[in-house]
Amino acid sequence: MATLTLKKPAAPATRRRAPLRGSGVKPRPTLAQAQAERAERAHQRAEAEARPAPRKKAAAPPPAGKPARPPAQRPAAAAPQTPARPTKPPRPALPPARPAGPNTAFGTRPARPAPPPPAAGPAHEPGSLRLAKRMSELGLASRREADEWIARGWVRVDGEVVSELGARVRPGQHITIDKKARTQQAQRVTVLLHKPVGYVSGQAEDGYQPAAVLVTPANHWRDDPSGLRFQREHLRHLAPAGRLDIDSVGLLVLTQDGRIARQLIGEDSTIEKEYLVRVQSTTGERLSAQGLRLLNHGLELDGEALRPARVEWVNDDQLRFVLVEGRKRQIRRMCEAVGLKVTGLKRVRIGRVMLGDLPAGKWRYLGADEHFA
Repeated sequence: MATLTLKKPAAPATRRRAPLRGSGVKPRPTLAQAQAERAERAHQRAEAEARPAPRKKAAAPPPAGKPARPPAQRPAAAAPQTPARPTKPPRPALPPARPAGPNTAFGTRPARPAPPPPAAGPAHEPGSLRLAKRMSELGLASRREADEWIARGWVRVDGEVVSELGARVRPGQHITIDKKARTQQAQRVTVLLHKPVGYVSGQAEDGYQPAAVLVTPANHWRDDPSGLRFQREHLRHLAPAGRLDIDSVGLLVLTQDGRIARQLIGEDSTIEKEYLVRVQSTTGERLSAQGLRLLNHGLELDGEALRPARVEWVNDDQLRFVLVEGRKRQIRRMCEAVGLKVTGLKRVRIGRVMLGDLPAGKWRYLGADEHFA
C-alpha cells in the first residue's frame, strides 16, 4: 500500500520594506552644539540691529521748464450715514416715596412705654440724722456695726424696733441696743503691738510687710495681763487705728471694734499720743527758744495750721512730743521746719494706755479694764 506524504510549502522570503520618507530620527544635538547655535543666532541678531537702515532714494527733480506735478491725493472716503435715532419721550415723574413703616413680617411689637419720672425722695425732717450716724456720734457703734445691727433688728428708737437702713432720727430720741449686739461687740478684740522698724502700719507697700503679720501665737507676750487666749477669729477684720511710719517704733493699735477706731482716728478725736524723739541740728546750733515755741504752736503743714502741741526737752538730744492729731510724717516735718533732723522716733502712749515693758515685735490684748479715754 502506498503512503502519501504531504510537504508544507516553503514560506516565501519576506521582503524588507524601505523606510518611510521622513521617518528617520534626527540625531539630538549635544549641549555644546546647542549653546554654539544659540550664540550664533544671538550674534546674527546683534549684527542686524547694528546695521544702518537703508536710505530712501530722493525723487529726481523735474526737468527744467516743466512744472512739478503735485502729489496725487486720494479722494476722502465718504463718511457712512447713520440714520437718526428717534428721540424718546421724557419719563413721567415718580410719585414721592412714602416713609418706611414698621416691619410687620414677624408681627407687630407694642411700643415700649416711656419710663416714669424718678420719684422724689421723702422730705427729711429738719435737724434729723441717719440712725447709723447718730449711733456713731453717741459712741454706741461704728457706722458699719450700726448698719449691721439695724438690719438684724437689734436697734430700738423710743422703744420701737427700727430695721430699715437709712432710717433717720431726731437728736432727742432715745436709742437702745439689744443684748445680742452687746455680746457680739464684747467678743471683738483690740491688740497692742510694739512695732519694730521695717514694718508699715497698713497694707503692704514697696515690698514691706504690714505690722499685722506679727500678730501670731508665737509673738504673743507671755506676760499679757488680759487673760485672753489667742483665737483665729481674732485676726478677722483686724485693722490699724492710727499710723506709725516705717522708720518709727512703738505702740500701734489694731482693733476689730469700730468704736475704738473712731475714738482714736476720728475727725473729732482728742486722744493724746506721746512720742520720744531723738534729734540733731542741721545748722550746728542748738534749737532756739523761738524754734521751740513754734513746735508747740505756730507751724502749718500743706497750708493748714497745726493744732497746739506740747513739746519739751528730755535731754540734750531728745524731745517729748504730745499731739492730738496724726498727720503723715507730722513730727519729722515739724522738726525740719525748725532746723532739726529726726534720728529716732518712738510712740510710748496713746491716751491712758502705755507701751510699758512690751518688747519690740511682741503684742498683747487690750484688757477689759483698760480704756484710751
